[in-house]
Amino acid sequence: MAARAYWQGQIRLALVSIPVEIFSATKSGATVAFHQIHEPSGKRIKYEKVVPGIGPVDTDEILKGFEYKKGEYVLLDEEEIEGVKLESKKTLELTQFVDAHEIDAIYFDKPYYVVPADDLAEEAFIVLREALRARKKVGLGQLAMRGREYVISLKPCGRGLVLETLRYTDEVNKAASYFRDIDDAKPDADLLDLATTLIDKKTAPFDATEFHNRYVDALRDLIERKKESKETRIVEEPEDTAAPKGSNVVDLMAALKKSLDRSGGGAKPAAKKAPAKKAAEKDEADDDKPARKAPARKRA
Repeated sequence: MAARAYWQGQIRLALVSIPVEIFSATKSGATVAFHQIHEPSGKRIKYEKVVPGIGPVDTDEILKGFEYKKGEYVLLDEEEIEGVKLESKKTLELTQFVDAHEIDAIYFDKPYYVVPADDLAEEAFIVLREALRARKKVGLGQLAMRGREYVISLKPCGRGLVLETLRYTDEVNKAASYFRDIDDAKPDADLLDLATTLIDKKTAPFDATEFHNRYVDALRDLIERKKESKETRIVEEPEDTAAPKGSNVVDLMAALKKSLDRSGGGAKPAAKKAPAKKAAEKDEADDDKPARKAPARKRA
């Protein structure tokens, strides 16, 4: 089954625009999900939305409530919530570049693979990839998609690029509050030498295939045995169709030269700030066209 692009648009570096598609780099195959089943009938358990003292209620009567004080709520309907969602942008502008080690690993959230949208975009895509690799830099920018705005990083990965969403600073707990009671005294030299020797002895190249989730493997084995004994039913899901590709890339060499001319022949130093704070936005009124707004969600 062909993968469906999570987002389609263009990466913009000054005057260079590169049409790309991004795909989720991870999957939920490492987990085993269960549903609750009524054993006597073999039917799946369903849940009703109920109000104490009233009973089941219609979904049209349900609003979202934010508890700002114990037992007191600010009520919002779906239209109000949809009204503050951000329009998806078709352009991801790289506004800053940093050394990869400057971003603490705790800020990285979810990875996506980035590929050229078509053959015309490939040359510019490769130039950006190799420029990042040569300078050992990570590109930063902000991207609005599916109603939310994300801080993202972009770095080379094999023949392609990897885009990773970053957590904002208010989504990360401060480490000091957890580590403050740990003694910072120097360890015994002999013990330290023994520990480092053991680490050196067990050092080897990382190979993800060497690690397996034994609990999940055992669950899958149990499910297979149950399936063979006719104690479960298999439902086949319909296949998704691949999203169409687009194309539109400017002349690469001319755009790069023009970008350098505008910047005075040198790159502007990147501002020293936390990666999870908002990057400076640029006016894109003439260049970017927002994607079609996603359909409103059903009420809870």
